[in-house]
This record gives sequence, structure tokens and C-alpha cells, in this order.
Amino acid sequence: MTDYISIRGVRTHNLKGINLDLPRNKLIVITGPSGSGKSSLAFNTLHAEGQRRYMESLSAYARQFLPMMIPPEVDHIEGLSPTIAIGQRGSSYNPRSTVGTITEIYDYLRLLYARVGTPHCPDHGVIPQAKTISQITEEILKLSIGATYMILAPITSKVKNGGRRILEYLAQQGFLRIRIDGQVHELEQQLDFDCAQTKTIEVVVDRFKIRPEIRLRLAESLESALKLSGGMISVAAMNNSLEEIKIFSTRFSCLICDYSLTELTPHLFSFNHPKGICLQCSGLGLIKESEICPQCLGECLNQQGRNVFINEYSLPMLTAVPLVELNKFFSQLKFTGQKKLISDKVIREIQARLNFLINMRLGYLSLNRRADTLSGGEFQRTHLANQLGAGLSGVIYILDEPSIGLHQRDNERLLTDLSYIRDLGNTVVVIEHDKDTMASADYIVDIGPGAGIHGGEIIAQGTVAEIIANPNSLTGRYLAGILNIPIPSQRVKPNPNQILSLYGARGNNLQNINVDFPLGLMICVTGVSGSGKSTLVNDTLFPIIAQKLHRATIKPAPYESIKGISHIDKVINIDQSLIGRTPRSNPASYTDIFSTIRQLFAGTHEARSRGYNSNRFSFNVKGGRCEPCQGNGLIKVEMNFLPDIYVPCDVCQGKQYNAETLEILYKGKTIYEILEMTVEEAHDFFHAIPALTRKLQTLIEVGLSYIKLGQNGVTLSGGEAQRIKLAKELAKRDTGRTLYILDEPTTGLHFHDVAQLLKILLEIRDRGNTLIIIEHHLDVIKTADWLIDLGPEEGKIISVGTPEEIAKNKNSYTGHYLAQALLN
Repeated sequence: MTDYISIRGVRTHNLKGINLDLPRNKLIVITGPSGSGKSSLAFNTLHAEGQRRYMESLSAYARQFLPMMIPPEVDHIEGLSPTIAIGQRGSSYNPRSTVGTITEIYDYLRLLYARVGTPHCPDHGVIPQAKTISQITEEILKLSIGATYMILAPITSKVKNGGRRILEYLAQQGFLRIRIDGQVHELEQQLDFDCAQTKTIEVVVDRFKIRPEIRLRLAESLESALKLSGGMISVAAMNNSLEEIKIFSTRFSCLICDYSLTELTPHLFSFNHPKGICLQCSGLGLIKESEICPQCLGECLNQQGRNVFINEYSLPMLTAVPLVELNKFFSQLKFTGQKKLISDKVIREIQARLNFLINMRLGYLSLNRRADTLSGGEFQRTHLANQLGAGLSGVIYILDEPSIGLHQRDNERLLTDLSYIRDLGNTVVVIEHDKDTMASADYIVDIGPGAGIHGGEIIAQGTVAEIIANPNSLTGRYLAGILNIPIPSQRVKPNPNQILSLYGARGNNLQNINVDFPLGLMICVTGVSGSGKSTLVNDTLFPIIAQKLHRATIKPAPYESIKGISHIDKVINIDQSLIGRTPRSNPASYTDIFSTIRQLFAGTHEARSRGYNSNRFSFNVKGGRCEPCQGNGLIKVEMNFLPDIYVPCDVCQGKQYNAETLEILYKGKTIYEILEMTVEEAHDFFHAIPALTRKLQTLIEVGLSYIKLGQNGVTLSGGEAQRIKLAKELAKRDTGRTLYILDEPTTGLHFHDVAQLLKILLEIRDRGNTLIIIEHHLDVIKTADWLIDLGPEEGKIISVGTPEEIAKNKNSYTGHYLAQALLN
């Protein structure tokens, strides 16, 4: 095969017929401003064509179950091998998907528990036992020679359900005695007892003295007793001493309460299988999305699945511990004999996958962490760890900013792993803005010069040195230090009378810490991955303030107290979660731009003459929308055992509206054509409408000029979704007492875009507001007024102060890297 992937005439999305030759078996970085066409080249061209060719190689029978892959707009590609794409978002938001299921570790754990786990009675903690009649006979014969015993068949539940007619039936069968709550009575007597209040009812099947020659009689009596009881008997001394009772069962059940177990199989430990799920929550662990299931207490499995143990740990208990601790557990786990032979290979597979995850700096996660709660970087690195375990070669891996969420210390390990994948004989294509990743790359492709229609061109390509030497490359000028984000000439100093103080924060791995947040400043919370930044800010501080100011129902992580909320009148958490999980959600509707546009259409002469109001131009209600697809523009096709697919509606051709609605024009454009406009195009089109230009201008300022107004919300990256939320808030008027919380706002941003974002964030601060930002980007950290540095892996505060003060702290990993950034 050729040494290059030769690509000619790429016109996907905004790409302008570009040509390039990518070296095979190299680490390649694709960079450039946001919206310049990086994803269009990597995912929508390389990966799309790789997938299409793979599907074409399958049999006609297999292809009938797969969706038709539309070829990307490219003249031809040579030297393309199979592709594996790992993006920031999964294709499914299944709440059952977890770190354990993504990495397949959970499947190995299910197998391990099914083969070597020890089941326990949930009420008594007793290990259920099952014996044959021969084994029971031998144990009874070992009792004291000459002592007199009774064989008893417990029938308590049968009598309570069937009443006294059961006793009459026993008498007819020749049984003479019955024991009630430890007292033996003749069955012929008119027994006066309350079934409901009686604890135990047992039939006396036989009475005998222990002698070797009674073996045959004993076996027959045991068989009769087991038939009566359904599999359980007890042997009691004739002196009625309860201490001398021995209980036996031929079923796998508890000898105290007769709790029975089915055979242990991997299905029993699956929260996706009828044999394993908790019936009350259907294996989700939650009821009504946020309420913990009272039946399984959030463990997802049924009672039996929750009560099988290995070294005092049930499967749900193991999946709840951090991966680092889980790895230690398996390192210390020792089996002997048959269990060792069964478990050795399974444990090796589990540990290999755990080590890959820990090397990816994900050791703080647990296996039961839901996939839809992972950040883009965590999601991507979880899948990447899985690929490291696969050991494939001859593959093209395509990744989207895998360094997201990584501290500089942890990023070094990621680069080692990417190089390892490359050295196995793979080509690694990475969309990235990180300087260290570019420095480690074998080849860089710089796309630009701008976003949307202003991008889509190859500005420079080659080694790092060649990019730096190219005067046309904006990226090269930042790498060379010709352009940089300046250090502020002065920082806003904390006001001792304007402090938000949090005491005793101890959620997850936080070590009962006390933290002061000076208000009116831009604050960065820093630290290595897993140091507790998100727990402190997103899981503790934000819920507390949201509860007190806005009566939010979200529950904060454990803490002692908080002081200083009176200095704030609003808190806004601008995270990277999606703006919607259906095709109906889009940037225009989320920012309220769409409601103004619908009113403009309703105000046209033609719309008024037809009696159309603004609702007519909504694809969420009947009237103007296309009914066959209900305004989605797409039709869902159920694929049975394969994931559902969506195809364009053949009635509206994906335009979401019916023909009558599309006849209404505003300045020569239909409502569909307006939604197909980019933010920049819409800004020019609506330049005379102040209500729209303000919101559109804000979207442009946060670097989103290239997205379409009607773009499917599910297709937006985490960084794009976050900046849409930021733009929505910026378009509003604040009081100067607002607390903004942002989690890695630089995700997906080029150096130049970061500079623009920082300008906006500082303007927010200058209006008197407070920003608390979780961030690893050194340009943001060095621009902040105040830093709170956590770590390392312990949930403690390492240092607080200005960037200059943190840089001097020898115990701070952040300070080590920040010191160099402050010199530039």
C-alpha cells in the first residue's frame, strides 16, 4: 500500500476543493480556527469514506440491515485503510451505557461473579447450601450414637396458605405428629392455634435412634420429608432443644428463611437483561430520572444479583469504587484450586483494561459512571483506552481534541499513548489546538483562514518547523511566539468584604476543604485530572447557590456551611451539556432568535391574508409543520437488533414544513432557507432588526459565526453548546452581581478564538460580575485574577492566590507549567 493517503477535490461542507497527501503511520494534527473545516475533513470525509468502503465490502445480506452511506463530496481518495473515529459525543445517549459497559470490563465482571462469586441470603447473610440425600444421610449418621432424633418437614407457608385442610390431608397420608413453634402435638387432636400468629409448623416424618443399620430407612424418610417441604428438612433432638436442630436443603437456599437462589449466570448480573434487572426501576437505578430507586438503592440489579460476593464485595459495590482502587483490589485478590483456574484469565483481562484507563488519567472514574455524564474528553479517552487494549494495526484512528479536560502533566501521558498506537502501525489523525500535541506531531495540517465561508482552505501543511516558517499560518505565528495572548498589566484585587466562603466540602474525594471565592474577579479552579475541581464547583457550589437563590431542586454534594451569598443575586452555570437531545432543538430556538423570526414571517402581507400566526411557522405544533415527519425533517427507521436510523422525510425532503407554509416569503426567503443560514449570514440578512442583531452579534463574538441557525442541537460539540449558552446569557442585561460558572470554555477553540473569548470574559468581569472557571488552558489561567489549585488526586487545596503566586509554589503541578507560561 502507498505511503500516503492521497485526497483530491474535497468539497465537504465548507471545504473548497482541497488536495492533500497525508503520510501513513504517522501522528497527524489537523488544526485551525473554529468552523474552518477540520471536522469536515477528518470525520465527514476521511471517516465517512472509510466507513462507506467497509460497508461495501460486506455481503449483500449484511448490507440490507445497514443504512445507505452517502459518499462524501470528494473526487477520489487513495491509500485509505479502515477508519475508527472517536468523537467527543457518543452516537447514543442510552442511560444504561456506563464506563464499565463501554470498556467491556463489566462483561468480564459479570462472568467472574457468575463463576466464582459466593451468593448470600439478603436477610441473614448466610451462604446458601445445597446437599444431596446421600450427603444429608451421612451427616445425620455422624450424630451421637444412640441419641434419638426427629426428621421434620417445614410446611409453615403451606398451612398458612391452605388452612387446616392441609393438616387433614397429612393425617389421611398416615402422618401422626406435627410440631408447632417447637412443641410436638398429635395430629388427631383438635389443635387450637392461630395460623397467622404461628412462626413454624413442621411435620414429624420419622423418629429414630442413631445406629448404622438405619441408613436405608433414613434415606426413605428424608425423601418423604423433602417431598412434603419442597426441598428443606430439619433434624431435631427429641429433648426439644432448639440448639440441637440441624437444617438441610437440596435446593440452593438459605437454611434459616428458605430464601432460594437460581443458578448463577452472567445474565443475573446484567441490568439490561430480564433475569438481572431490578423490576421497579427497570435496571436504571433511578425513578423519574433523578430519584434513587427505593428497591435496589440505585444498584440496578435484582435482589439475588446484589447479594453475590467476592471477598465481601458485591458487584454493585465494586463498580462504585474509583478505578485506581478497583485495580488494587484485583492485584490483591487471590483464589486457589479450581477457582484460580477459572478466574486467572478473566482477572488479567480486567486488569489490562483498568491499567489502560488509569494511564489515560481516568483513574478517578468508577465503572458505574453513566456515559452521558462524562465530559467530551473523558468520553473520548475511555474509548481510546479500549482501543489500546485491542492492539489493532493498519487502522486510521480519528480523534477530536483528546486533550480536553487534561492537565499539562496528564497530557504528556496521553501523547505517549497516541505515539504507542501509531507505532503499532496505525495512522492517528487528531483534531487539536494544544501546543504540546502539535509539537509531538509528525505532520500538521492548518486549515483556515477563518470560519465558515471564510475557511475551508489549506493554509499550511508539514512538520512543526514548516508550519512555523509559513507566514500565512495564523497557527504558526502563535507557535513561534510572534502572536500570543498577553498577560494582564494589572489584576483585579480581592475585596475582603466581598467573599463567598464555602466550608467543609467533602463530596467524592474532597477532603473536608474550606474555600474562599473573592467576588468581582475572574477565578480559575485548576488541578490535575481527578483532583476534585468539578465536584467543588459543579456538584457543590453551584447547587447550593441555585437552591438558595432560585429554589432549584438539585442536591449539592456534602458540605458544612456557606457564607456570602447575599453579595450575589443570580448564578448561571454554563456547562457543556447539549442544548437539546432531539432534532427539534437548534441554536435559533435555544437563544430565542427563532421566536422573533416566526413573528416576522407572521407579519408579512401574505401570512396575514391567510390568517397565519407565528405558531404556523413552528415545526413543533400542527398546522405549518410537515405531518408525516412531525416537523423533524427526518423519519426514524427501526432496525430491530441494530440501532435506529434517521432518513430524510420523502414528503418535505427534510425541510420540516408543509408546502403551504413554505410559500410564505420574508424578503424572498422561506422559513426553511432562513434556518439554513449561518449566524454570519443571518446577521447580514437581519441587519435592520435590532432584536436579532444583538443576539446574532453575541454568537459571532463567542466564535460561532459558522453554525447554522437551524442546526440539529445533537450535532453540536460540547464546546459549541457551551458557547451558545454563553451567548444567550451575554445577550441579556445583568445587574453586575451575577456569578457565572464555566467548565473549560476553551474547548474546541484555536489560539485566536481563545483571545476573543478572554476579551468577552474580562468584559463580563469589568461589569462587576464574578466568573469561576474550571480550566487547564494556560492562556486562560495566566489571565485570571485569582487561582484555586487543587490536587494531586487527593481533593485538597494546594495553593490559592494570583498566577504569579501559584507559579512560585513548588508543590503545585499547575505552578510548574504556569511559571513557563508567565515568561512568554
